[in-house]
Amino acid sequence: MDGEPLYPIIHLRGDDIEVAITHANHYGEEYYSFVNGQHTTQGGTHQGAFREAVAKVIKDYFKKDWEAGDVRTGIVAAVAVKVIEPVFESQTKTKLGSLEIEPGGQSMRSFVGDFLATKLDNFLHKNPETTNALQSKILESERERKELSGIRKLARERAKKASLHNKKLRDCRIHLSDPKNDPRKMESTLFITEGDSASGSITKSRDVNLQAVFSLKGKPLNSHGLTKKVVYENEEFNLIQAALDIEDGMDGLRYNRIVIATDADVDGMHIRLLLMTFFLQFFPDLVKNDHLYILQTPLFRVRNKKEIFYCYSEEERRRAVHKLGKSAEITRFKGLGEISPDEFKHFIGEDIRLEPVMITKDAAVQDLLDFYMGKNTPDRQDFIIGNLKVEKDLVHEKPEPLVKSIARKLAENEVEAEV
Repeated sequence: MDGEPLYPIIHLRGDDIEVAITHANHYGEEYYSFVNGQHTTQGGTHQGAFREAVAKVIKDYFKKDWEAGDVRTGIVAAVAVKVIEPVFESQTKTKLGSLEIEPGGQSMRSFVGDFLATKLDNFLHKNPETTNALQSKILESERERKELSGIRKLARERAKKASLHNKKLRDCRIHLSDPKNDPRKMESTLFITEGDSASGSITKSRDVNLQAVFSLKGKPLNSHGLTKKVVYENEEFNLIQAALDIEDGMDGLRYNRIVIATDADVDGMHIRLLLMTFFLQFFPDLVKNDHLYILQTPLFRVRNKKEIFYCYSEEERRRAVHKLGKSAEITRFKGLGEISPDEFKHFIGEDIRLEPVMITKDAAVQDLLDFYMGKNTPDRQDFIIGNLKVEKDLVHEKPEPLVKSIARKLAENEVEAEV
């Protein structure tokens, strides 16, 4: 769970069902669901029934017609059920499809709903401190949503106009959210690139059916510590949100893979970090559900008249030079725009190298962002000095001044973005 719980965990047990509920100060909803002891990582009917019922019971208890989204924002919950002859939607048994607790028995929706209507309602009546904390969180979410309502309307109009008149998004034909059960949907990909040069190479070499391209115009805002209001006020963030269709949750996500494609230099790394901060701050479920990736592209091309090698590291370059001998011609790619479309198609096709941005569901996202994106530059500089690897032939006999200089620039440049 990201951050401390806002109130003690509500733990409820019943026949064939057990739940745990709390809220934390973060965006999104976080669920852990189980069927007969099997962790259903993709949820299913029991998780859907729980999401619906928990909002209804809390609204009924307070006698308030709150938005369900306001009730569930920041929720962290687990639900475990026992099901006779469960039906799963995939062979890996990660998503429950059963509509009933047992064949011909009570529906999953009413089973979970009846349990929470009794047990959770009783708990709330007996624990006023918890209900006060819960109410405060809901009111805070409602207040923020209402503050955003006017901004959202303008932002949607701006995004709609932008989608018609600018070329930031070069879309593909097949999307994850398409109603047709096309297996190719899982390959739908959005590349987020820096500048027109890089996006031009990818656009010309991409698969127009499955690969879309979104072009940034520069370094995005450092969104650490900001509220979701910035997503609507910042044109670039608003357009990314619109392109992904995740304003109202992950259910509408249009691409299975969101790939950050930046140059392998300081500016490129900076942009990567700022984009990862944006997704972790406002759409952590996107990262936790393994949708975010970094595109790996070659740093060197080593070739002679007969052979060509694309090298992703210094070690690969050395091996290629050793194999080709004195006739080897070495090209260092400084940016994605320097790679021709004919070459680029090899790096985003079948041999694409993607590095997943991985974070466990129990990781303290806020602590990570505070350290890497906060205003603690001296601490971060010390961390970089302790972990920075510098080639010996680059720094000669006296590495300390250069290491400290590099660390200082990295610590400041990587995080002090234009706020």
